[in-house]
Formats: sequence, C-alpha cells, structure tokens
Amino acid sequence: MTDKVKELVSKCLQARDMAYCPYSRFPVGAAILTADGAIITGCNVENASYGLTVCAERTAIQRAVVEGHRQFTAIAVTCDIKDRFVGPCGACRQVLMEFGSDWIVYLTKPDGSYKETSLSELLPLAFSPAHLEKN
Repeated sequence: MTDKVKELVSKCLQARDMAYCPYSRFPVGAAILTADGAIITGCNVENASYGLTVCAERTAIQRAVVEGHRQFTAIAVTCDIKDRFVGPCGACRQVLMEFGSDWIVYLTKPDGSYKETSLSELLPLAFSPAHLEKN
C-alpha cells in the first residue's frame, strides 16, 4: 500500500467518525484523491426529511468542486460494517461518473483493510456526460 493510499484510507475512516446520522445510525465516510494529489473528505449528513440526506461520497465531491477540483483519480469509502466490503449507493456511483470513469475505488472496512475496484466495474454501461453530446 502506497503512502497516498494509506492516507486516503485513514482520512475516509476519520470522516466516517464525523457523520451526522441520528436516524439510520449508519455512519459513512469518503475521501477523494484529486488529480493534483489533494485529499478531500466527506461524511453522510442525514435530515429528518429523509430524501434530503446527503451521502458521504456526494459531500466529498461537492466540497472538492467548491475548492476548484474537477479531476479525480481515486476514492476510499467506509462504513461500520466489519464482515464485508460495502460500495457506494447507485446515486453516488452516478455522481462520481460525472467526473470520469477511471476512478480507483477502495472499499474500506473499519479496520482499514480494503478491496480495490474501479468505478467502471461498479457502474457498467453507465450514463455519462458523453451521452449528452450532439451527434
């Protein structure tokens, strides 16, 4: 594991600890690696009006965009499930796809162990900005 992957995994675990999830009690953390090497974190933020809840991955993307980032290489995501790897929800996969299909995705357990996969593998045959280009 490279130092950058270690840092990415560590930061997603730290972000999970900041989750605001009084309704589901299901904390999620995410850490995004930008093309220029910055790491931006996010956690899930729930709302009493459930549909307004924002997932950790989308929080991280939104923070990154606000900070001027548009190119990303990897994301680490974690929750508190210990016995299996858990990936981003479908909505988050689609939001990540907005910024390219070449992401490395580290599905991370609470103990820091992870499984490496890719966004293309998690969202095959995805709808992307390229589909909106005029023919």
